[in-house]
Amino acid sequence: MDGVNEMSELESYNHWLKTVREVRLPHWDELPNFDLYMDQVVALLTGYTGPLGMDPVTPTMINNYVKQKAVVAPTKKKYQVMQVADILLITLLKQSFPIVVIRSGIDRITATDYPKQAYDRFIDIVNQKIARIGMEHTTTVAKNLAEQLMQVTSNMIVDQVQTGELIRLLQKSVEHKPTKLK
Repeated sequence: MDGVNEMSELESYNHWLKTVREVRLPHWDELPNFDLYMDQVVALLTGYTGPLGMDPVTPTMINNYVKQKAVVAPTKKKYQVMQVADILLITLLKQSFPIVVIRSGIDRITATDYPKQAYDRFIDIVNQKIARIGMEHTTTVAKNLAEQLMQVTSNMIVDQVQTGELIRLLQKSVEHKPTKLK
């Protein structure tokens, strides 16, 4: 690859980084506080995740989440804030985890915290990471896209291993909790 083309790709990547760093996912109170129909949910969530380069949310996806009981079924074909928040979380996490693991994680976290507070805390963490994308977890400054790809891929592997262990430990702690006798 010649130096000019390589620089152009790196400039394009840096432009993308700058654009993505400005993305902000919504807190609970920023989600609509009225019931939404499917097409409204799809448009809303695609608007949030599209700038991150994620595939658009589709009605089929949402219907599958409901069928799998990962999201509570809508009431009279309308979705409430909690359902919209769950669908957004699933959309963000489904690239890395099976739906059943995501639902279990949401349930585990909200068992000790209110859904709104847990959701907002998670969104704060994700927004902080988005704002610093490309600035952390690098051992050296990447000279080209291939090197940058190696760095972020290695981070992904390590993060995935660490996440897997945390999930395993949390599931283990749930399984070993003594049940209270009535």
